Amino acid sequence: MFLAASLAVFLVYFTNVALGAFAGSAFLGDVGEMLVLFAASILFVVAILKKEADRKNKNGGK
Repeated sequence: MFLAASLAVFLVYFTNVALGAFAGSAFLGDVGEMLVLFAASILFVVAILKKEADRKNKNGGK
């Protein structure tokens, strides 16, 4: 779930950068772009930490 959310938020970021580069009509400013990329990074880290915790619980804490 968090990994999919991270991908969705990153696609918003990528779309904004692509529109700004090719069409000159980015819909986010600099701060908005930074916040979207930050949110994607946080969601990705949460997804990875949850997967590690699940794996650790599955292996009996090893």
